[in-house]
Amino acid sequence: MTGGLDVAIEEVFNCTYTENRWGESMVPLYQAKAEFFRTLGHPVRIRVLEMLGDGPKPVRDLLVDVDIEASSLSQQLAVLRRAGIVTATRDGNTVLYALAGPDVADLMRAARSFLTGLLASQAELLDALRDEDEPAAGDPVAGAAA
Repeated sequence: MTGGLDVAIEEVFNCTYTENRWGESMVPLYQAKAEFFRTLGHPVRIRVLEMLGDGPKPVRDLLVDVDIEASSLSQQLAVLRRAGIVTATRDGNTVLYALAGPDVADLMRAARSFLTGLLASQAELLDALRDEDEPAAGDPVAGAAA
């Protein structure tokens, strides 16, 4: 997945490590990646991207599920559009939003998987700590403390 994400970032920001396709000096790829992740750094944007991972959605559906003011959603969608992360198409009065490519959905799944593992590890550690705090049955120290 990393290779695909690197390619997607290069396509979005038209840059490689030091030059764009016209030989002009550009920011290093790590800097472009940092900007990409800053763009993702808002809970509403993440929620929208998760929803769009299931397929294109009209703005009205996004509004219902995200539960924010229309103007706020519009601002967040504009940020994602300018970054090339989502696309918008008009069909009459309806504007449909979609992910610009499958790598974005892959990234959202990878983040969910990472956080799930992290939280599971923390829960296991918390359980182990709680087990240490509980005195064993017949423990003479437990009887003295009571």
